[in-house]
Amino acid sequence: MSRRAFLAGAAATAALAGCGRAPVDIRTPTASPTGPVRAQLAQIMDAYAANTDRLGLALRDLTSGKDFEFRGDYSSQSASMAKVMIVAMALRKAAADGGELPFERMTQASNAIIHSDNDSADALWAYAGGPDAYQMLANELGMTQTHRDPDKDFWSWTWTTPSDQRLLMDRIMHGTPALTVQDRFYLLDLMSKVEQAHTWGVGAPKSTDVDVWMKNGWVQFQSTDNLWAVNSMGHVQGEGRDYILAMMCRMPTFEAGKQLLNDIGGDVFAALGSGKLE
Repeated sequence: MSRRAFLAGAAATAALAGCGRAPVDIRTPTASPTGPVRAQLAQIMDAYAANTDRLGLALRDLTSGKDFEFRGDYSSQSASMAKVMIVAMALRKAAADGGELPFERMTQASNAIIHSDNDSADALWAYAGGPDAYQMLANELGMTQTHRDPDKDFWSWTWTTPSDQRLLMDRIMHGTPALTVQDRFYLLDLMSKVEQAHTWGVGAPKSTDVDVWMKNGWVQFQSTDNLWAVNSMGHVQGEGRDYILAMMCRMPTFEAGKQLLNDIGGDVFAALGSGKLE
């Protein structure tokens, strides 16, 4: 079995382990991709696009500084992926008030990112200024395709794109006037501790030799198309790889979206093992 096929299979198994559900039928590449890394990624994404036209990906290979996008401007709701921004908003609020994040808020920040706790995110959203503060931070970060929902003030309904989430991760890692060094390190620390059940997608290759800093999000839109928005963003480093990846899709079930992003995450990791993105 090829390394690509092994990783994809392992990712799918991990996604389904313990959930008591039958495997989800996801169309995957029929053969290992060939050629330069960029060509391999294009082959991978062309194959996975057969599952849905609501799929976007943005990648930055930090070993070469080169980017790859597949519908990187695909726009959808953030869901719990917004919790990274929410914690950043809370850190900025505390600094504006002349101090550090209070212990209660630090606990909420940890729960929001590590365990994706919605009550904690709700509390921080209200504390930090809600949609106005969210939009201000997005603007300062240069996330031009990220914005509040015009009709709903709930954080899960904020809109973003894979390319903007790649930019956010890059800003957190490498610096931005919108966040202090201490705040960036704090965010990275929380993102490195995401609980195992939530490390699918970008986190598919995580192991003792591969580190991942990440946040996922998922929500069903029962009031509109009844589909699930399933998202994953983060930084992967290890076994010769060092890259930022953001993926977003919309699928009929959460399980299908989760497996789709898990399979893509494993295949991207495998492709980057063959060389740098040029």
